[in-house]
Amino acid sequence: MRLSTLRHACRNLPTPSVHQPRTGVRVFGLAKRSLPLGHSSNSQLLLRAASSISGTTSAEKAPKLGKQTDGPGYENTIRENVQRTKEEMVALQRGHPALKPTLAIIQADEDDRLLEINKKMAGKIGLNIIQICLPRECTEDEIIEEVLKLNEDPRVHGVYLHLPPASLTSRVLNTLRPEKDVDGVSDLNVGRLVRGDMSQGFTPPLANAVMELLARHDTPMEGRTVLVVGGEGPLGVALQCLMQRRGMVVLNSRRSSEGLQKQVMQANAVVLLAAGHMDVPPTWLRSGTAVIHCGSALMTEDHGMEISGVGPLTAALRMQNVVQSSSRWAQAQQYRPWTLRSLKLQPLSPVPSDIEISRAQTPKPVDQLAQEIGLLQEETEAYGRTKAKVRLSLLDRLREQPDGKYVLVAGITPTPLGEGKSTVVIGLVQALSAHLKLNSFACLRQPSQGPTFGVKGGAAGGGYAQVIPMEEFNLHLTGDIHAITAANNLVAAAIDARMLHEATQKDKALYSRLVPSVNGVRRFSPIQIARLRRLGISEIDPSALTPQEVSSFVRLDLDPAKVTWQRVVDTNDRFLRKITVGQASTEKGHVRETQFDIAVASEIMAILALADGLGDMKTRLERMVVGSSRSGQPVTAEDLGVSGALAVLMKDAIKPTLMQTLEGSPVFVHAGPFANIAHGNSSVLADKLALKLVGEDGFVVTEAGFGADIGMEKFFNIKCRASGLRPNVVVLVATVRALKMHGGGPNVSAGSPLPREYIDENLSLVAKGCSSNLRKQIQIAHLFGVPVVVALNVFKTDTQAEIDLVCQMAKESGASDAVPCHHWARGGRGSVELAQAVKQAGSQPSHFQFLYSQETPIVEKIRMIAQKVYGADDIELSPEAQAKIDYYNQQGYGKLPICMAKTHLSLSHLPEKKGTPTGFTLPIRDIRASIGAGFIYPLVGTMSTMPGLPTRPCFYDIDLDPVTEEITGLF
Repeated sequence: MRLSTLRHACRNLPTPSVHQPRTGVRVFGLAKRSLPLGHSSNSQLLLRAASSISGTTSAEKAPKLGKQTDGPGYENTIRENVQRTKEEMVALQRGHPALKPTLAIIQADEDDRLLEINKKMAGKIGLNIIQICLPRECTEDEIIEEVLKLNEDPRVHGVYLHLPPASLTSRVLNTLRPEKDVDGVSDLNVGRLVRGDMSQGFTPPLANAVMELLARHDTPMEGRTVLVVGGEGPLGVALQCLMQRRGMVVLNSRRSSEGLQKQVMQANAVVLLAAGHMDVPPTWLRSGTAVIHCGSALMTEDHGMEISGVGPLTAALRMQNVVQSSSRWAQAQQYRPWTLRSLKLQPLSPVPSDIEISRAQTPKPVDQLAQEIGLLQEETEAYGRTKAKVRLSLLDRLREQPDGKYVLVAGITPTPLGEGKSTVVIGLVQALSAHLKLNSFACLRQPSQGPTFGVKGGAAGGGYAQVIPMEEFNLHLTGDIHAITAANNLVAAAIDARMLHEATQKDKALYSRLVPSVNGVRRFSPIQIARLRRLGISEIDPSALTPQEVSSFVRLDLDPAKVTWQRVVDTNDRFLRKITVGQASTEKGHVRETQFDIAVASEIMAILALADGLGDMKTRLERMVVGSSRSGQPVTAEDLGVSGALAVLMKDAIKPTLMQTLEGSPVFVHAGPFANIAHGNSSVLADKLALKLVGEDGFVVTEAGFGADIGMEKFFNIKCRASGLRPNVVVLVATVRALKMHGGGPNVSAGSPLPREYIDENLSLVAKGCSSNLRKQIQIAHLFGVPVVVALNVFKTDTQAEIDLVCQMAKESGASDAVPCHHWARGGRGSVELAQAVKQAGSQPSHFQFLYSQETPIVEKIRMIAQKVYGADDIELSPEAQAKIDYYNQQGYGKLPICMAKTHLSLSHLPEKKGTPTGFTLPIRDIRASIGAGFIYPLVGTMSTMPGLPTRPCFYDIDLDPVTEEITGLF
């Protein structure tokens, strides 16, 4: 049986006593399920006390190395070290009661003498010992396999490689993590010792033991000569460094050296490091010479040596290193101040293309960025050199850390071209981090492939305010959208398959297939037992169900006309807006109409953005409603039996992706729910992680989709309810271009040249836009009690008079401040004024409040949003919408928040109505529910969930150089 098999087989066994037969794996002093381990030490201390080189051997006449090593002096040395380590242990556990420092010993035999010495010392101090016994002839790979396991085991704080010298290869030593190398033998730890920097390294315990014994010599050793025999390895290097720092003159010799006798006769002390039998004839020794033997053999008593084991002192000092390692580990778990290194920008004029700017900057390696912002090595999973997933364990580690300031970037009602919210987010974070030297994080949504290859292009920002590498940001990233697509379509496949099987099989046959006999035994799966409980069936024996219970269990009875779940693909494909499935002869005539949505419109994407952990995401996935039965009951993903598989597909997607800006500031990219039918905000988890990392005085800047009337309102009423977070500041992005449109300017269309009104100065249009749409959006933010800073995203066609007018009118409309931003052309330096304004506003008290209570009826919630946010006179419900409201109330969904699905191009439901429309009634044609995500979304007008490609999509300009693999034309 292989060792790894034994390792896992023994985890649940009771702790064996010392007297039990060896099995290769042991547990001593560990809790149940802990790993076992131990070994022996043949290290011995031999003290030579010769009265003269003539060979007098009387111990009574000989000068001693302090007191005899088996006497009270030696015991006192051990006792003092043990007491000091115990005190360190008590102090450590006072702050970390659950921490139990653990030493793992890897050995290549089953000699337990070393184990007994270390176990005894560990017991005195309160440490755990783990023992791993490898075969005597174990290979390098077998050793490394065990070392790698211990490297990743958070319960193990120190590893001691008690192996033959031939097994301690460079590859083995340097596989061991330096922070767990408590015997100080890895190249990094030896290098730290040589350099004199031991703040993170360890001194070999045996070397420290030798130094303590030399310090007890009757004659001070400073300026004296010490001969080290057989010190070619890490221990010899360490010992030589320690001796030289104490002022000793160090001689080195091989034990077979011809000049060994001469060197011994010159020495005041001799340290024998070589393993095996080493005999120093008494005639070689000067009077009072100390001999310390650290090898595995004992010298004969005929030589008159005073012998005592150095093992106990070495073990005590090893435990000291383990406690120190544990203390460093505990300290590393605390919040770490940032050491962020900004990247230099040299903006060019005219500003090059986005991809040229991105490619001209060399990003920091993502592991370096992670270290700079206080992430631990085990908290990141690198995806190449420039991006990494961040594990959610960070939230638990920093749970006591106060959050930083929370800043939301929203916008006025945009033109179809967009007004640059993403560039403002990035420019602001670059200004805060690189120029004001404040910890700051950007939290952005992951872009959909649809717009990237359709009309809009990339979403990594623009100009000198970008996330880099922008190609990776815009294309695939870490595969989250692919995971969502796979999970979504698994549900769709499960729906159609279940309807087919129910329609073509009797209850008994269906039951036999759903609960098959495996090796003669039939069992319900855990997810099937959960369905039985929801049906009120307590029986778990498949053979004990009544025919009626079997029928209830096997038949979801989905109504094909009431299936609400669609398939998705992350491409703008208009011909998938309505399709027919089931036309193959194998589907036996079970044809139905359905459709594809774009992947980011999937409810699973909305769940990813709102979940606060893996458990919460799993629960939300379970309760997703995919349709109704013919009797009108909702059918969930858990009813289909697919929710566990969905969680498996999404287990990595739930981790935010770490990237950086052009100036080296950190960015979390995570989730990207469709802003028309979902809340259109990045993830709760990314925001929470970032708020912990920036520290109490730092800033997290996140972005809401579309205008403030949609993205910001949903951020407050939906995302803030889910997260429990409260924003400190709203940054409202405006452009002169959009304000001119709201002031009465002509239509703006993507792909068409801008009319002259948007290029030439026109203060009248700007003023009208400010007094209408800008003023209204500021008022919307104030509904929620949050201060507003207006960021005017300056274009090269804007005049100074127009810029000054916007800033003046914004302040008159209630903004805390209004500043022009030049980040696109200048990077973070162009947004310093905005950063200062945000810092000032963030220092003011925020009086955040929700627009409505969850207890408010569905109709009244919709009416409040329509009237207070959009400015409508009232709402008008279609009969279908009213019927849905009645159904949702009956099902207990009435307390869910509202997620309005409305055009982003107007405050009203009519895209052509600009400025601040009044006197309109908001029509609600239908209402749907995302029960897993946790909101109800009314449909205002016609909302397409599958965009189409324009006549000339962006992909015409995108290409790849097959030689250099460089991408061109990506915006």
